Amino acid sequence: MKSDKRIIMSVIWIIIGIALIGLSFAKVVDDFWGSMGSALLMIGVLQMLKFHRLSKNKEYREKMEIEMADERNHFIRNKAWAWTGYLFILIAGIAVIVFKIIGQDLLSMAASVAVCFMLVLYWASYWVLNKKY
Repeated sequence: MKSDKRIIMSVIWIIIGIALIGLSFAKVVDDFWGSMGSALLMIGVLQMLKFHRLSKNKEYREKMEIEMADERNHFIRNKAWAWTGYLFILIAGIAVIVFKIIGQDLLSMAASVAVCFMLVLYWASYWVLNKKY
């Protein structure tokens, strides 16, 4: 059932992608949305190819199931997310200062809002997880 939902979502991405590309060619929307449509189309197609390979190749499916359930891989994925968060805060914090120095006040403000938002998300997540565990 879970793979059925993923296949349906892949088809939805493909349909939305084609619609956005078509609207972009018809000049109803700008090129940004056409590019977004191309990205969504590619995501949908690649996911469909992945599901096709999983359904046809038993050895590959077993290998992927083991890899997804492996505790070591769970730990590595969680650690990678933690590093991503730390690096984002660090890079965005540096960007706040650099943008302010070069006179890009709007970009500096956007970067500082992003840092604040990430920190609020961190503390909210910490509070929820602390109550749960």
